Amino acid sequence: MPTLIPKPIRVTAVGNKPKLIDEYVGRVNSKTSNISVAHMRSPGGWEEPGQTPEFREITLVLAGTLRVEHKGGVMDVHAGQTVVCEPGEWVRYSTPEEDGAEYVAICTPAFSPGTVHRDD
Repeated sequence: MPTLIPKPIRVTAVGNKPKLIDEYVGRVNSKTSNISVAHMRSPGGWEEPGQTPEFREITLVLAGTLRVEHKGGVMDVHAGQTVVCEPGEWVRYSTPEEDGAEYVAICTPAFSPGTVHRDD
């Protein structure tokens, strides 16, 4: 039988400015550990610490630009584009443009504060 997720749960974000994270599927809302799906809205100028997660993260940008810093340089991901970051890769996300960005992040296994390994 299909499972209805009636609404997301707002979870706390990390970064220099307030960012909205609504988790639809994951450890918090659906008690799912193998995948998480979250809708994110970041203001212009938002940035978070770098991280080396244990999960694969697929990010679909719906509006604006998401900047992804990585060991090899910097990549700007625009509306309609997707970026895939593999486990063990160091990355740092930010939204440098004035209008910020809206995107969906899918993590396998599900996102967990204990497996994201943020920089100090």
